[in-house]
Amino acid sequence: MAKKTVSLVLSSGGARGMAHIGAIEALEESGYEIVSIAGSSAGALIGGIYSTGQLDTFKNWICNLDKIDVFSLMDFTISRKGFIKGEKVFNALKSLIEDCEIEKLKIPFACNAVKIPSGEEKIFTSGSLYEAIRASISIPTVLTPSKIGEDEYIDGGIINPLPFNLIKPTERGNLLVVVDLNGPKSAFESPSEKEKKESNLKLPMWLSDYQKKFSNYFYTEQKEEKPKGLSSVELLNYSFDLIQDKLSEMIIRQHDIDLLVEVSREQAGTLEFHRAAELIEIGKKKMGKAIKKFESGNKRPQ
Repeated sequence: MAKKTVSLVLSSGGARGMAHIGAIEALEESGYEIVSIAGSSAGALIGGIYSTGQLDTFKNWICNLDKIDVFSLMDFTISRKGFIKGEKVFNALKSLIEDCEIEKLKIPFACNAVKIPSGEEKIFTSGSLYEAIRASISIPTVLTPSKIGEDEYIDGGIINPLPFNLIKPTERGNLLVVVDLNGPKSAFESPSEKEKKESNLKLPMWLSDYQKKFSNYFYTEQKEEKPKGLSSVELLNYSFDLIQDKLSEMIIRQHDIDLLVEVSREQAGTLEFHRAAELIEIGKKKMGKAIKKFESGNKRPQ
């Protein structure tokens, strides 16, 4: 049997990016070899860590974080550009997995970010892995922009949430596998009762206050439609989400994809990393179904 080699494209999506881990595990367990990765934002984080060969180390760490642990890694700041600096979580990552040069990774990897104020797409294929990831995950209004030298960068998903353009022409002979974390409501997977109980861990008062303040980023259930008008912050986030969804749909339609997995945008909040184990299982389950469909000749999204 011919070797099943894969070029993997991983989308943006905040904490939903943990589903990328499960998707990768399902591919490997089914005998697929990932030979190149292109990622944006959360896809850059998981794709980059996987390319170091230490995804299991990261998984064990992230799956043992509860809500309080996640909040403790957030260095809140008063800034118009974002409410989290991001230094604490990257220091934790560096103590877990050493930084390295992208060009020395075990698997070819590329990610993107947006240079401001020019708005041009910056593609990282060399240099510090963590600098590239930090630039790619700089979600506007959440993380402050990343500064590299004299330049500032924000989230690559702003203009290119599914960076197919980062897959080299020489890699086009591989199977093209895509995990989109900005999928429709119909792609939503209900968590088990055990997962619901674990995600409802009671927080100290000061953490609950933060959670309420930034409710657009922390929530544990599907949002219900509100009859009243949206606030300015809610309207901004709704507009950003809508643009991301439409961009993803448009990009997907323009490419001939062998395997497509869709995770609903409503699966988890942007910063709900305490639900990592649940999201990993969802990604694994969806990719497993997609592989079965693909091998039976059906390419519909899962």
